[in-house]
Amino acid sequence: MWNHPNRNFGLDCIRASAIILVVLSHCTFILPEFNSIITDGIRLLGATGVDIFFVLSGYLIGGILLKHLKSNKIRFKDLFHFWKRRWLRTLPNYFVVLSLNLLLILFLGKSLLDEVWLYFPFLQNFLSPHPDFFTEAWSLSIEEYAYLILPFVIYSLLLFFKRIKATKVFFYATLSVIIVLFFFKIQFYFNAEIDTYKEWSSQFRKVVLYRLDAIYYGFIMVYLVSKYSFFESKRKLLFLFGLFLFVLLHLIIVLFNVMPQDYKWFYSLCYLPLISSSIALVFPFFLELKARRRVIKLVTYISKRSYSIYLVNYSLVLLTIEHFFEPSILALLLYLSISIILSEVLYRCVEIPFLRLRSRIVPR
Repeated sequence: MWNHPNRNFGLDCIRASAIILVVLSHCTFILPEFNSIITDGIRLLGATGVDIFFVLSGYLIGGILLKHLKSNKIRFKDLFHFWKRRWLRTLPNYFVVLSLNLLLILFLGKSLLDEVWLYFPFLQNFLSPHPDFFTEAWSLSIEEYAYLILPFVIYSLLLFFKRIKATKVFFYATLSVIIVLFFFKIQFYFNAEIDTYKEWSSQFRKVVLYRLDAIYYGFIMVYLVSKYSFFESKRKLLFLFGLFLFVLLHLIIVLFNVMPQDYKWFYSLCYLPLISSSIALVFPFFLELKARRRVIKLVTYISKRSYSIYLVNYSLVLLTIEHFFEPSILALLLYLSISIILSEVLYRCVEIPFLRLRSRIVPR
């Protein structure tokens, strides 16, 4: 057994699994129609692929923030350093792909949205449904504001609670923000009108205000893992419980046709927090996962390119193929091959150079 010296194989497995679920779900849009139950199940798992990204991102970035606090990096100067490293990781790819989407719209002879400027400050879905343009961007908005809001709250509280340990402020601030955000979910439940799963997805699942907590469950888990040995000694039990909860929720939805229009309380208040919790519970097990060198190389390859694949595979590739081709095996092969090629170009020509630049101008 072997592990990469600078990466955690288990977390790479989670990231690779997430992007595979997303891509598989998109494949159903360009394949000829087959069993509708299977199709719905694959698409539902594709949606949870994004939830996996959220919780994993929170675990990793929350872990970095927690290390800063443990090292007594509690000044706003340290927070700006944290933000700059985060922005150099995420923004270059995002703005390149946003620009490519704008060029593609013009090439296809379609008109641009009046609200396209909102994509630059990530406000296009802060309080309202995401526009029907560069639809992957909904999750990027959630991530960007998640790392602006809670870290700012934590560092602000540290100014007033100097005698409390910084890591405790991290935990209680995260828990408090999750609770506050839950009240917005309650407000949605009492006021929103939902007639289909698609409406629930656009009005709730993809709106920043209702989804910030998905990332903060990762913050909670990284704190618990660092604080309590229970999460190390009982990692197999936690894994089984998390997996059981994840599978059970989706079996109930698929087998009993549990839809938002009929069970709005479940989809507004329970489903997404339970999914995020079930995902977080498997992390301690994956942290210790190892494999043979060949398996690790393949998983690491997919994991490293997952962000690029996520950004290019739908709006740039799939929707363009749908514009010119009917659903078919040929369309599927084109979708997969072009997505792989474009993501590789984006990874090598944009992501890696900016990560190197980050290491020079904003070192750890």
